[in-house]
Amino acid sequence: MASGRFGVTTEYLVNADMLQIKVAQGAKPGEGGQLPGHKVDATVAKTRHSTPGVGLISPPPHHDIYSIEDLAQLIYDLKNVNPEADISVKLVSEVGVGTVAAGVAKARADHITVSGYDGGTGASPLTSLKHAGSPWEIGLAETHQTLVLNGLRSRIALQVDGGLKTGRDVIIGALLGADEFGFSTAPLIAAGCIMMRKCHLNTCPVGVATQDPVLRKRFKGAPEHVVNYFFFVAEEVREILASLGFTRFDDVIGLSELLEKDAMISHWKANGLDFSRLFHKVDAPKEKTYWTERQNHPIHDILDRKLIAAAQPALESKTPVTIEVDIKNVDRSAGAMLSGEVAKRYRHKGLKDNTITVKLTGTAGQSFGAFPGERHHV
Repeated sequence: MASGRFGVTTEYLVNADMLQIKVAQGAKPGEGGQLPGHKVDATVAKTRHSTPGVGLISPPPHHDIYSIEDLAQLIYDLKNVNPEADISVKLVSEVGVGTVAAGVAKARADHITVSGYDGGTGASPLTSLKHAGSPWEIGLAETHQTLVLNGLRSRIALQVDGGLKTGRDVIIGALLGADEFGFSTAPLIAAGCIMMRKCHLNTCPVGVATQDPVLRKRFKGAPEHVVNYFFFVAEEVREILASLGFTRFDDVIGLSELLEKDAMISHWKANGLDFSRLFHKVDAPKEKTYWTERQNHPIHDILDRKLIAAAQPALESKTPVTIEVDIKNVDRSAGAMLSGEVAKRYRHKGLKDNTITVKLTGTAGQSFGAFPGERHHV
């Protein structure tokens, strides 16, 4: 989710189970993602509401989010337009990521991803790829400890990604504090990718990352290959869990004392390095050290609930309605939830002009008319 860029429409938002706000990217923190112009064909351009041949670039200070307040407002906008979806925020493993994650948790995100510097296809420029970011283990440990320390951990699903491959990686991630794990490169290879690093050139020889119809015919991957790979990962996780004497995955989250560290600390290469902060375990009750409760979103009695109730004839049977209500500056994202209801029923086409007319008197808060734009004419 890049605020409102590249085809983020109301219809797109209401069809999601999870909406991720990408504040940064693991392999190249502080830089925007880019789809080169020659890969933007008619289908991609239509999907992204763009023009064929024009590159799609996300700007570096990601997507108009310059403060935790901006982020909190975007989370609120998205939660309004689709109250059923979880809102995720993607951060990068760098020094200080824990502090940022604490702010994101206070901004009421449901889910946080900490992305390490490994992983990715390697199609980024070398200047972006080398010496950017830090290992996922360091960022994850800092994030988990900071959230537990501030009493925020239990309301956040914490995910880690960045070159995870085996069940052992999953267990190490859990011991350092992760609830969830992002896999991409390994399943991609299971589906046929051979890491040619030509994703940006549109010449992928196995038909994975290309829009060229001739090359796409070469794709031999099947969902079963990916499923089979995950069965192996899950089996290894079960074996390691059993060897540690646990039956439930949740029980090992945050138990950093179970990590074998003597061999590493006594190694001659580790002379002068202090790992104590990486393995530190914050003193807190178990239920406060992993995801056990839902984030509280203040969307139960907002203005849009009144608008939706009054607009039922239009939503159910397309009967035109006119609604007149007062609005105050505490009424943020006015129109977003109503737009979501329209999009759920009538998709991107929406309703005819002037089906729902809302006359508001007063002063509106932030994100007034957040998503009614496009074709809904709400």
